[in-house]
Amino acid sequence: SQPYIVALMTELLELKGDEKILEIGTGSGYQAAVLSALVSEVFSIEIVKNLVDSAAVRLDKLGYKNVTTRWGDGYKGWPDQAPFDGIIVTAAPDKIPQPLIDQLKTGGRLVLPVGIRRQELKVITKNEDGTIQSKNIIPVRFVPMVHPKDSIPDMGLEVDR
Repeated sequence: SQPYIVALMTELLELKGDEKILEIGTGSGYQAAVLSALVSEVFSIEIVKNLVDSAAVRLDKLGYKNVTTRWGDGYKGWPDQAPFDGIIVTAAPDKIPQPLIDQLKTGGRLVLPVGIRRQELKVITKNEDGTIQSKNIIPVRFVPMVHPKDSIPDMGLEVDR
């Protein structure tokens, strides 16, 4: 992602410094490195094995000790480390993944691009009663989120259960 988008998405998490954050889409490890300097713990999951392997080596070499990486399906999140204060997604699902909402703490923020052809950067906040609030930020263009689920893409904004 462009540095401006990395900065914007990080700012939208409204971090205070003691958070546990989940990143979906490790890529090169750049976003995880940025988050590492700002929060207590970063858990980053990537579906492309060679990307997560090289990012893990890179982050370790550079001394980012509070980042844990894993190869897996980001659409499902990281349930055994949940709940998270914030979740940042660096690829665009067609719908908001329900597992990510489930793994968000009450009051937590999920920052992600949503859509197929037309994508919108959104901030999802989880309310005390488990409902969510969604706010559109700006139109964006991200790579599609890859997950093995077979479904017909939906252009709406409904949650994918």
